[in-house]
Amino acid sequence: MKRTFIHLFQSVSLFFLVMMTINGYSQNHELLAKISGSWSGTLKVGTVGLTMVINISTNEKDSLVVTIDSPDQGALGFATSKVLLSPDSILIKSKVLAGSYRGAFGEDHSVLNGEWKQAGMAFPLILHHSNEKYALKRPQEPKPPYPYLEREVTIRNEKAATELSGTLTLPKEGGPFPVVILITGSGPQNRNEELLGHKPFLVLADYLARKGIAVLRCDDRGFGKSTGSFSTATTLDFVTDVSAEVDFIKSQKEIDTTEIGLLGHSEGGLIAPIVASQRKDIAYLVLLAGPGVTGEKILLQQTAILNKKAGFSDQEIEADRQLRTKIYTAINKNPDNEKAEQQIRKLFAAAKKKQKTGNGLARLEDDQIRGFIKESTSPWFRTFLVLDPLDYLSKVHCSLLALNGSLDVQVPSKENLAAIEKALIFGGNSRYTVEEIPGANHLFQEAKTGNIDEYKEIEETMSPAVLEKIAGWINKVRNQ
Repeated sequence: MKRTFIHLFQSVSLFFLVMMTINGYSQNHELLAKISGSWSGTLKVGTVGLTMVINISTNEKDSLVVTIDSPDQGALGFATSKVLLSPDSILIKSKVLAGSYRGAFGEDHSVLNGEWKQAGMAFPLILHHSNEKYALKRPQEPKPPYPYLEREVTIRNEKAATELSGTLTLPKEGGPFPVVILITGSGPQNRNEELLGHKPFLVLADYLARKGIAVLRCDDRGFGKSTGSFSTATTLDFVTDVSAEVDFIKSQKEIDTTEIGLLGHSEGGLIAPIVASQRKDIAYLVLLAGPGVTGEKILLQQTAILNKKAGFSDQEIEADRQLRTKIYTAINKNPDNEKAEQQIRKLFAAAKKKQKTGNGLARLEDDQIRGFIKESTSPWFRTFLVLDPLDYLSKVHCSLLALNGSLDVQVPSKENLAAIEKALIFGGNSRYTVEEIPGANHLFQEAKTGNIDEYKEIEETMSPAVLEKIAGWINKVRNQ
């Protein structure tokens, strides 16, 4: 998703379902007829629900063929390493994931009651049968033929010795065209910013191209077709990638080089101002759910909201906030990861002793604590904690549009929009529009709760009103 800040507190990619090989064998014709088709259900991972689909069919030799899909993550058609079938149950194993699913069939073989096991943890997973192939409903996803041109491009970042693979979308008529460079949020993202079955940047690029605006979108370094290392990169490294993309776009004859804009979502809304503060050739910025405060404050804000929604008491929420604050302080004061880990473990031990029932971070088990420490002491996390958008927004003097959804639980709207406006005023920039979108979540879907597990349930990828607002604002400011 764009670590999209989702990655900061719950890794959506934890259960990425990879290719498994098949162990097929002949079975009872009647049983195979009953269970053939798609079995789908929701795997609950913390606050995120991931759709899991098991496809069962037979080949010409009447042997069982089983594949697994994780449609929310765009992972389809993966095979299995071992399948054991009986009239009342099925066992599916994966050597690649060191994971397995065991389920018991209901009386009419229309439901499987079981659990998915992986990394020493077990998750209840109920699957329901359908004769139809499971497919997510994403009505906004564009289908060819398109009324615009798409060009595959490769962009060299000489500073980092990486190559970024992307798509340049160009209107068919007119030109030279204004252009928007799309910047993904946190976590490894492809050029479409694909998350939970949605492709926001594909939908956005399609909409803008139809409005006469060219769009460049790229896979993150070390992800998709782009080279380099994502795991060792920080926000400031991604800044150099975007800057290389600006240099590239200026060499394209179809582009009006006086009308180059940056559009960043989530962490991309931090990267865009940093790039603009370093260059004089950026005409405008669009910040979608961009942060206005430090990473540490963002994390404290979002975890407080999520804990509240999870039903924690005010006392528990405050205890969790205090523990996180101490952990972030330990990280900042100890650049050496081993020393930071020692301090963090002491803090966890003290919290567990004090909070006997456990809540928030204090309820994590040992293996979860190890994962938390590894993530929290990574180069990206260390950098994100201390980066202050004020330092860069106050140096931005081009036109700027900042939008945030009122139901955003990842980058809370009021605090961050207010901080963005304050920074712009401090820097003397009066050419800005800051607006909260009522009823929109972090992905700018029209939502009911804003909760992360709601993202995939909503068929809409991005509110048409928000798409119209973005395109209208761009065309307005470029004509001023």
